Amino acid sequence: MAGSEGLPRWDLTPIFPGFESAEYAAAKAKAAALAAEAVRFYGESAAAAPGEDAAAWLKKALALNDELGALTETLAAYTYARFSTATRDAQAVAELNAVEALMLPAKKADVLFRNALAARKDAVEAALASNADLAPYAYHVREELFFQSRQMSPELEDLAADLGRSGADAWSRLQESVSSNSSATWDAASGGRKTVIELRNLAFDPDRAVREKAFGLEQSVWKSVEVPMAAALNGVKGAATSLNSRRGWKDSLEKSIAQARISPATLEALIQAMEESLPTWRRYLGAKARVLGVPALAFYDLFAPVEKSGVPLPTFSWDETRAFIRDKFSSFDPDMGAFAAKAFDNNWIDAQPREGKVGGAYCTDFPTAGAARVLCNFDGSFSSVGTVAHELGHAWHHECIVGKPYALTQYPMTLAETASIFAETIVSEAALATASPPERLSLVEMRLQDSCQVIVDILSRFYFEKAVFAERATGELSAERFCELMLDAQAKTYGEGLDPGKRHPYMWAVKGHYYSAGLGFYNFPYAFGLLFALGLYERYRKEGPGFAVTYRGLLAETGSASAVEVTAKAGFDIETPDFWRSALSGFARQTAEFESLVASILRR
Repeated sequence: MAGSEGLPRWDLTPIFPGFESAEYAAAKAKAAALAAEAVRFYGESAAAAPGEDAAAWLKKALALNDELGALTETLAAYTYARFSTATRDAQAVAELNAVEALMLPAKKADVLFRNALAARKDAVEAALASNADLAPYAYHVREELFFQSRQMSPELEDLAADLGRSGADAWSRLQESVSSNSSATWDAASGGRKTVIELRNLAFDPDRAVREKAFGLEQSVWKSVEVPMAAALNGVKGAATSLNSRRGWKDSLEKSIAQARISPATLEALIQAMEESLPTWRRYLGAKARVLGVPALAFYDLFAPVEKSGVPLPTFSWDETRAFIRDKFSSFDPDMGAFAAKAFDNNWIDAQPREGKVGGAYCTDFPTAGAARVLCNFDGSFSSVGTVAHELGHAWHHECIVGKPYALTQYPMTLAETASIFAETIVSEAALATASPPERLSLVEMRLQDSCQVIVDILSRFYFEKAVFAERATGELSAERFCELMLDAQAKTYGEGLDPGKRHPYMWAVKGHYYSAGLGFYNFPYAFGLLFALGLYERYRKEGPGFAVTYRGLLAETGSASAVEVTAKAGFDIETPDFWRSALSGFARQTAEFESLVASILRR
């Protein structure tokens, strides 16, 4: 693989030429004007006027919301994209704050819209039933009416949004800034240092001594910053707890279920099936320990490559990654492959790891531009190729809804993760199909490795977050207590699959997902997405190339219905454990194959 200096950085100039550009200034001015207009319009129509045409009112309201929502999301995505690749950039931080301030009237308009909607609920329902232009908005409008029942007065919501800028949102940025700029001395002789992101990437190194050294240094880094990180997590979870209580939510989990557009029965069935699958995952971890020649895996062994076969997985250059993903996407859907080529060719991807850039990966879209961008930290491994495919799956999802009204493009995390994991599955299945017997061990293991994270580690994060919310309701938690809860959650899920003395107590500091006040439980949607994606992939196996059109149609509908309804259209009942058990059963077969391959290698 070429050095990281040869990897691409994304081009954001088609979105806006820069912070100083006339286009960016005009967009901010237009957003401010639209927000002011929305606040005025909804304030004046807080109650229905005598003889009002509800259909006409609703059409105007939805058009105004669509234009304002698309523009404010584009501005927010642009400023965050600039910040996340340069967290020390003072201008990026300033513009991020400026856009947050700009969005306060837009958030106020959302509150007033919901109240105005509720004031004419019966008339609105009649309009939805009788007007063909409004019918596509039915789910969206009813969801807004539900969330109206879970909001405070306009004055309190306005105050909460304003305080959030210097409260929970600031705590979230602190976690990102600290984690993206923390480093440790790697080579004492030369003084060479590695960022915590680079240290975490060494978890994929084939040399156990390197992995162990990196893990130890990573722990020391988190230990050195545990006080501000604990303060940040307390701030975020405290704000969420207070606001959710005042808004009438039973707890933060109830809100997350609603945001995911699933039912409590769906989550219960999903968690039950995940828990039932834990013995299979512990068998896999035990087999991996055997092939690595250790009594039990340490946390820093979870991502270790399996090389006993003598044929390690190849590394990929950026050009090879581009060709591989384009070709495999094209084999499923030529349009999807062409889209991937466009993303690569037009510098939509920021792949270069560097100091000041946030860790992990994400995809963000810019509604007014009808485009997306992908951030990752590419290291040339096959896992890294899978990450690029995963994020491009999100981008393809965005592409499938371009042109729809903004309100009908707002899909939940559960369905967002389905698109990304389906794309990742295309790539991994293609690699397995052409693998030689020695390569198959590594590829099967990598598939299990990734899925173990989405089932076992995600379940540990779910347990951890439930425990944190329960304790944060009565007071702040110390860094030590966060570590205790994390280790307890890992013990419940990984069990004997991990060495009890070599788990990761600071995963609460690593994962930025915990630091969102507006979106708690940023975990179970990944498991949902994985298993629903596997269900869809099985349909593709049976139906062949024609399924690509069906798949595009499903993605296009994800902003217009609940996750229960969308999955039902695919022929699945997700409110009982049977569907989830069926999707998980494939991992039992893969684990059995992996155990057999390991036994064969160890007999040599």
